[in-house]
Amino acid sequence: MTRRSASASVEVPVDPATAFRVFTEEIDLWWVRGPINFFNSARAVGMRIEPGAGGRVLELYESDVLELGRITIWEPGARLVYRSSVDDTEVDIRFEPTGAGTLVRVEQSLVEGGERAFLFWPKVTHPLRIWCGERDTVPHEIREQPRLGVVLRYPDPLAAARWLGEVFGITSRWGPPPESDSPGWTELNVGAASVILLPGKEAIDPESHTVWVYVSNVDEHYAHAKAAGATIVSELEQHGYRAYTAEDPYRHRWTFAQARPTQP
Repeated sequence: MTRRSASASVEVPVDPATAFRVFTEEIDLWWVRGPINFFNSARAVGMRIEPGAGGRVLELYESDVLELGRITIWEPGARLVYRSSVDDTEVDIRFEPTGAGTLVRVEQSLVEGGERAFLFWPKVTHPLRIWCGERDTVPHEIREQPRLGVVLRYPDPLAAARWLGEVFGITSRWGPPPESDSPGWTELNVGAASVILLPGKEAIDPESHTVWVYVSNVDEHYAHAKAAGATIVSELEQHGYRAYTAEDPYRHRWTFAQARPTQP
C-alpha cells in the first residue's frame, strides 16, 4: 500500500524571510549531492526553484532539466506549495517564526485519486539547518562529493545510524536522523564522503568487507567505542599506522586509524 504522506520539520537560526530566501534561492548550495538525492544522479548538476506562482522546481542537467513540480502558492517568508510533476503528490513548505529563528515544516502528501508517491522531501531538508548557520562565514560554492562512497545494509538503517553516531561518532553533517523518520535509507558522512545505509540483513561474513575511517584522535575514539559497548575485534596497535577494528551490532567491521595532521 502506498504511503499517503510524510512530514518533517527543522529549526533554522534565521528569520522567516531569510529562511524562505535561502530555501528557494540557495537550494543548490544546501542540497546534499549524494547519489540518492536526485532522480537522475548520473546527469544532475544542480537544483533550482523558479520564483513565483507558476514557477518550476527543477533538477538541472548539462543540456536540459527535469521538472519536479509547478508552484501553486508563493508567499515569501510564509509558505511555498507546489504540485509534483514526477508523481501524484503536493509539497507544502511553511516558515513559522520561533524565538530563536524559524521552524521550517515540510509535508508531502498524495493528492486525491493519486497512486504514485515518492516521499523524498522530508529526508533531504535537514541540511538546511547547517547551511543557514554557516552561510555567513563560508564561501557560497557548491560542495561536490568524492567519487568513492560506501553502502552498507542493515535490518533497521535508522537504528543503525543512531548507533553508529553514538558509538563511533559517524553522523550526517546535519546531525542524527530524526526519530519520526521512516525506516528506509539514510546517509551519513565521513568528511565529504557518504556512507549510505540501506535496508537488508546483517553481515553474513563480517571479514569480507571492512570500512576504514581516519579519526583525529584514535586513542580517545577507541576508549569511547569500547566504553559504549562496541565489540573490539582487533586492539589498538601500531603498524606504521595506528588503528583498531571494531564490529557493530550487525557484524559490519570498522577499522579506525589515526589521521595525519594534513588530512582534512
